[in-house]
Amino acid sequence: MQNQTFYSNGKLLLTGEYVVLDGAKALAVPTRFGQNLIVKKGNNQQINWISFDSDESIWFQDSITFSDIKNKYLSENNHSVKNTLIEILHQAFIQNPHFLNEEGYEIETHLTFPRIWGLGTSSTLINNIGQWLQIDAFELLSKSFGGSGYDVACAQTNLPIIYQLENEIPHFKTVHFNPKFKENIHFVYLNQKQSSKSAISNYLTQRHKTNKVISKINTITYEAIDCKEGKEFAKLMEQHEIIMSDVLETKTVQENLFSDFKGVVKSLGAWGGDFVMVLSKENPKNYFIEKGYATVLSYEEMVL
Repeated sequence: MQNQTFYSNGKLLLTGEYVVLDGAKALAVPTRFGQNLIVKKGNNQQINWISFDSDESIWFQDSITFSDIKNKYLSENNHSVKNTLIEILHQAFIQNPHFLNEEGYEIETHLTFPRIWGLGTSSTLINNIGQWLQIDAFELLSKSFGGSGYDVACAQTNLPIIYQLENEIPHFKTVHFNPKFKENIHFVYLNQKQSSKSAISNYLTQRHKTNKVISKINTITYEAIDCKEGKEFAKLMEQHEIIMSDVLETKTVQENLFSDFKGVVKSLGAWGGDFVMVLSKENPKNYFIEKGYATVLSYEEMVL
């Protein structure tokens, strides 16, 4: 068996967070950052797995036997990363049992972004496993880790997309979204990683409100793609925040943290963590650095 390398893009959801789970049309972009998966021949009917963060530090290392994968044998000793990996590989085995006919594997994963950024450590892994085993990554996601799947769509697409779930089936198409005002868009890391799993379960308790807002969010998504003016785009993002603040019964990130900011701050993905999108005439770097948020990336630095 020859060494094989696979790569998948990270992701950002610009519109439609949470309500994408209920069929809203969401605008998502792949990032310049992502994750590699390297597969080498191994032995002993097991996978020796090692995962590197972007600074080449090891954040996970363990061995998983083929028997653990086939029988979905989960450890009781709070090995949450290992157990998640076993669940993903068990589902991969259901979709393609032949991959456990080999003698064994040595597998490495390498992130090109710091893991805490939340740009898709799980989705890039799932899409890479899908490529490696030639199985449907969307099915692998929905039957193991869960989620809307927009992140898997970004993992395998090099352009912005509109993403929608219809009867739980993913549909996405690439769109021309390359705003003239992109020098006015920045992305700021909020210094805390948000668990998308727990954010989704919290949302599901509020979802009774979503039917009323989906058409509004869809309109914002389409208008955002067609925007010619930064001012108009900022206004749409502000509307989006107000709508979602009502659905989630949560203050917007701008109200919470940046009420004195001259511009618009929009949450991306799970509210309360990961990245926010910032729209402003002036370069906002100094403002956020002074507030203690040192990771400020331009649109060009972030988006593929």
